[in-house]
Amino acid sequence: MLALVATSLVFTGQAYAQDDVLGGIRTALSEGNSRDLAQFFNTSVEVGIDGNKSTYSQTQAEFVLRDFFSKQAPTGIESVHKGSSDQGLTYEIMKYKYNGGSYRVMVYIKQFKGENLIDTIEFTKE
Repeated sequence: MLALVATSLVFTGQAYAQDDVLGGIRTALSEGNSRDLAQFFNTSVEVGIDGNKSTYSQTQAEFVLRDFFSKQAPTGIESVHKGSSDQGLTYEIMKYKYNGGSYRVMVYIKQFKGENLIDTIEFTKE
């Protein structure tokens, strides 16, 4: 019970630990939930889909990903690799599965004002 309360406090607070962020991202991707994913966006986020990259506000990025999820509804997500750099960048490579195939997803997380937030998310069709 105490762990559940502590977990709830972490997710309702503004600061997210890296593992919490990555877990939340995987859950949002597996559910195709752009709103839940957007809670981990920085004020601006770079979104790439099949090589077309643009920088969007949180709201714009949410709409772009909502459209993506509506066309490629997820059937599963699989973590392939994760790591970090000396500059404080954390990343995870995932496989996003949908009925028509799969995408390789690269998520880059940076610390902004003490918070671990998505800086870049890229989807590349496999």
